[in-house]
Amino acid sequence: MDFAVVDEHTELRRAVAEIAADFGGAYYARKAEAREFPTELWQTLGRHGYLGASIPEAYGGGGGGLAELAIVCEESAAQGCPLLLMIVNTAIAAEMITRHGTEEQRSRWLPGLAAGTTRIAFAITEPDAGSNTHRLATTAVADGDGYRLDGQKYYISGVDEADAVLVVARTGTDEHTGEAALSLFVVDTDAPGLVAQPLPVAVALPERQFTLFLDGVRVGRDRLVGTEGAGFRQVFAGLNPERVTGAALAVGIGRYALARASRYVGERTVWGTPVGAHQGVAHPLAQAKIEIELAALMTAKAAWLHDQGQPAGEAANMAKYAAAEAALAALDAAIQAHGGNGVSTEYGLIPLWGLARLLRIAPVSREMILNYVAQHSLGLPRSY
Repeated sequence: MDFAVVDEHTELRRAVAEIAADFGGAYYARKAEAREFPTELWQTLGRHGYLGASIPEAYGGGGGGLAELAIVCEESAAQGCPLLLMIVNTAIAAEMITRHGTEEQRSRWLPGLAAGTTRIAFAITEPDAGSNTHRLATTAVADGDGYRLDGQKYYISGVDEADAVLVVARTGTDEHTGEAALSLFVVDTDAPGLVAQPLPVAVALPERQFTLFLDGVRVGRDRLVGTEGAGFRQVFAGLNPERVTGAALAVGIGRYALARASRYVGERTVWGTPVGAHQGVAHPLAQAKIEIELAALMTAKAAWLHDQGQPAGEAANMAKYAAAEAALAALDAAIQAHGGNGVSTEYGLIPLWGLARLLRIAPVSREMILNYVAQHSLGLPRSY
């Protein structure tokens, strides 16, 4: 891994930051409080080609890799506009269709995903499965020239803004392990039998959450992504990009919080002295800065490993863990440094705290990451 910053990445960071800064934290906070998707920012990034940074050029994308997509996620968040849907839309859906889809599927979906004119949500979580993917109960049964899907999905982000949902369903049982054989299907959001019920959450986010009910939803065989029964392997190949882009969002959130706090405590004067001159204020911010930089390094390493085709699971999990912890610490220090203004709507820190707190739980909880590191990095007995 080369630590030198290439000119292309510097320019990418600058360009994305300029676009996101035109909207800014106040724009994001308004959208988050109203539970409205930041359509204007999304479309602008799409028109300039940044939503498709990791999509092949042949399908209208930028032809880059996960490193470039992570930069887009981080820089938009660093301007106060973290885009959660980029994780499911680009890091997961576009990645899986690119890697495992047919030529017809890639031609059908990727150009719109790259341009921002099409969005795909991702549905894997279920109320009774939790982190145990083998317990998924949603089924897809061969039916004539297609499949019939039945089941329920839980905490599915952005369905109301999506044209389709990439659904993970059981298509049988693995004859070697006895566990669920999973498959991936692209399901239109207006498909008969698919009902999206809003799931109220206290966290202020532009992307709304839903419970999905699939009751006899029929799809053609052309909607199967990859190989039937190989969905478990295909899904987990897409989870490293999910963790890395989640980490990048958290790093960006931390950068934004520290920039706001540093400016505030450098200007805010009490008893004739800027409050930032006091170590009780400065040290927590400095510590948070160190932790954000460390998380950024691990995020870059994980993206690089993925793009080089090397095993990236350990680094991706560590990056997501470190970045979520660092973002929360940065926001806590920033809110404290602002005093009462830290919870003021005007300063826009609380909406970002909610998202950072969510990133500590999802897409994989910190406890499951610790389980992974204990087992795979330290060689300890499996605990679950």
